[in-house]
Parts: sequence; C-alpha cells; structure tokens
Amino acid sequence: MRVLAAMSGGVDSAVAAARAVDAGHDVVGVHLALSRMPGTLRTGSRGCCTIEDSMDAQRVANLIGIPYYVWDFSERFKLDVVDDFIAEYSAGRTPNPCLRCNEKIKFAALLEKAMALGFDAVCTGHYASIVTDADGNRELHRAAAWAKDQSYVLGVLTAEQLAHAMFPLGATPSKDLVRAEAAERGFTVASKPDSHDICFIPDGDTRGWLAEHVGTAPGDIIDRDGSVVGSHEGATAYTIGQRRGLGITVPAPDGRPRFVLEVRPKDNTVVVGPKEALDIAELAGSRITWAGLPPEDAATPFACEVQIRAHADPVAATALLRDGELVIRPATPINGVATGQSAVVYVGTRVLGQCTIDRTVSAVPATTR
Repeated sequence: MRVLAAMSGGVDSAVAAARAVDAGHDVVGVHLALSRMPGTLRTGSRGCCTIEDSMDAQRVANLIGIPYYVWDFSERFKLDVVDDFIAEYSAGRTPNPCLRCNEKIKFAALLEKAMALGFDAVCTGHYASIVTDADGNRELHRAAAWAKDQSYVLGVLTAEQLAHAMFPLGATPSKDLVRAEAAERGFTVASKPDSHDICFIPDGDTRGWLAEHVGTAPGDIIDRDGSVVGSHEGATAYTIGQRRGLGITVPAPDGRPRFVLEVRPKDNTVVVGPKEALDIAELAGSRITWAGLPPEDAATPFACEVQIRAHADPVAATALLRDGELVIRPATPINGVATGQSAVVYVGTRVLGQCTIDRTVSAVPATTR
C-alpha cells in the first residue's frame, strides 16, 4: 500500500513508520506544522510539534530511507482545535484537545489530503489495534499494552476512517520495547521524553492561557441550594472536582470541604458541594460517533463499559440511544464527570463508539431553598 506516516518527531511515530517500511509498504513521512509561531526548542517533555520535533522526524525519515515533507495545518488546527478549546471552556465545558486533534486533524484533514494524493492509509504511532471481523468489517480495539493504550483518544474515529488507518504499535507489549527497537535502529529519539500537557500551552499554565484568551470576570461561588458562599475572579479557572483554592468564605454547615460541581458561564457562577455529589449516576451526549458497525438495536439498553478520561478505568454500564442522545448509566457512580469530555463506550476490548457529554445526573440529588 501507499502509506502516509504521520511523524511527530517522537519515538512512537518513528518506530511506526519504520515498521510500515519493513512491512513492504511504499511509505512517505509527513510532519504536521500546527503553529505559525512554534517554539524553537521543547521545554523538557512539554509540548510537541516544535522545530526540534520536525528535525527529529526528518532524521528518522533519512535513516529509514523515505521521502519526508512538512505540511502546514496551522490554520485548520487553530479553527478545529484551539478555537474549539476556547469555545468549550467559554461555555463551561471541559474539552479534550488531543481527542479533537485526532478527529479533526490527523484523521480528517490529513486523511482527506492523503486520499486525494493517492495514499491508501495513514500510519500513526498510537497504541491501539484494528481488528477485521469475519465479514471484513474493521473494529478499533485496545492496544496490547493497556498501560499505554490510546484507544480512548481514537474513540471519535468512524468506520470510514478506520478503513484507512494503520497502528503498527498496537500489538507491542510495552513502551520499553519500542524504545529498545528505536535504539537498535539508531534513532536519536530512542530516549526522547514523551510529550505531555496541551501542545499549544507548552508551559502547562492552562489557567493563565485561558485568562488571556477567554478573559476573566468576577462572579459568585454558590452552594447547591443557591446560597452565595464566596466569589471568584474568573469561572474558567475552575475544574470539576477541584477542592483547593476555591475562595469560599462561608464554611459548610457540616464543616466538610466543598468541591466544584459545576461551572455556569451564562451567569458566571461556580457551583460547589460535598464530595459525594461528584458521583454521577447517568450521563448523556448527542455528538455521537460509532467506531465501526453500531449496535444492531441501540434503542434497547445494552451492556458495555464506559471510560470518561484517557487514563481512567473503564466502568461497567448500560447504554441506549434515546431521543438523539447516547444515554449511559454506570453500574456504580462515576466520580467527577465534566460536560465536554468524551464518554467512550467499550464492549470487551472493542471501542464501540463515543459521545461528547452534554449533561450529567448526580447520584446525590440537590436540595433547594
């Protein structure tokens, strides 16, 4: 096949591209420039897609003997990922920019361009597996190395996108083996630190970045019954489940600490309450995608597992499609769910699909004054 290997400059995508070459594919490497003003060098393991990363990717491409290009996707990245991040926080939701990047950039914009240029597949260094069933349908599954499994952030992929995706690292038992292979191949990125944090906020100061891009305005912190218990300087600085630095001036009647339960941008308030109120008995979302064939009868409750964060444990649940929403009820309440997150639904190791969470129902009903 003609394969376009997305090369971030890290060790995973380097080994994935090399394995695609070893498999006999006609491989071309491409690095995505996602910022018009990238930092010259990384700061430790923070960020990605810098000039240094591009040079690292080129060195690997030269070693394995494939053509290498840099494509400017900065405008698309700003519109589909950065602006979406700002809009979601402005609406009081908590987005996942890595998941949105996979959806809108790597497996939409990049794949569209690859197909237009005659490529058969896009290869990445994600830890996930694609399995073909007896009827030839492709399914997305967890990687063999569950500690590195990245199927959650790929949960937005559709059947059509899976048909043109390639994940050569999916069956590798550990990241250490990938690094050892990179060293054997002579890749200088073999010991390069993994990137973390949000790539367009490389200093890790999300609160400061949001204050600059969304703005701040003072408002009330209220209890679940509507009582004002404090004030804040900007609601976007608060996250669901946060306990410290809340600025509460009125102690709870029972003396117990309060946690952030909700951010309401329309009236610029932050809602706090007891820890047990973070337990969610039901969640639902309308932005639904299926990673392959959908359930035969999604309107009838079906057994599954749900995962709400990239590194969260899956929780047994039932789900059904109702009035345009995917409604998910965990067998045991899930703690600290925020709207804007993606709820990825699994059946065994298979990713069935996902929805972006629009609403949640607390396992502990609120009382009003």
